[in-house]
Amino acid sequence: MELISYLLRHIKLNNAECEAIDKAFSKQTFAKGIILAHPDNHHQNVYFIEKGLLRAFYNLDGKDITHYFFDENNFLVSFESIFFNRPHPYGKQVLEEASLRFIPYSKLDELCNSIPAFKDFRLQVSLQVISMLSDKTLALQFQTAEQRYKNLLDKFPGILLRASLGHIASYLGITQQTLSVIRASR
Repeated sequence: MELISYLLRHIKLNNAECEAIDKAFSKQTFAKGIILAHPDNHHQNVYFIEKGLLRAFYNLDGKDITHYFFDENNFLVSFESIFFNRPHPYGKQVLEEASLRFIPYSKLDELCNSIPAFKDFRLQVSLQVISMLSDKTLALQFQTAEQRYKNLLDKFPGILLRASLGHIASYLGITQQTLSVIRASR
């Protein structure tokens, strides 16, 4: 969904506000496999995914680990870099061709200061991200691999067609072999 259409489903904006937001966000299509940012970056852009699938990932002891998947109608932000001025531990990779809207956080902040409804919406999005990360932590601590797999399929119904099994297994915190066993038992 296009950015402005998405925003209008959640907040009230007049035509001038829509135009200001639309103009402030750049738009670009990225090919599958493109790394938008490597782990430990100081990236300051905020992304909105109009089309496609991305993942946040990190490297641990030479292993590539998927932290989270982001599909259409989601924002992607490097909180550590923007708010704490420290390297953001997660890289960002395009898993299928993606149409993205993006803006430097400083410009987003200016927009929020001039459009109160957009400022309130930014807070709602931030709280949703915190909730999402909390849910992931709880799942890793208290759910079985099978439960995490079921929850992944509920949240991202087409994920098996959109992401590699290696990325899915690392997201779930299991090996590809364990993922194969779980898939075979369903």
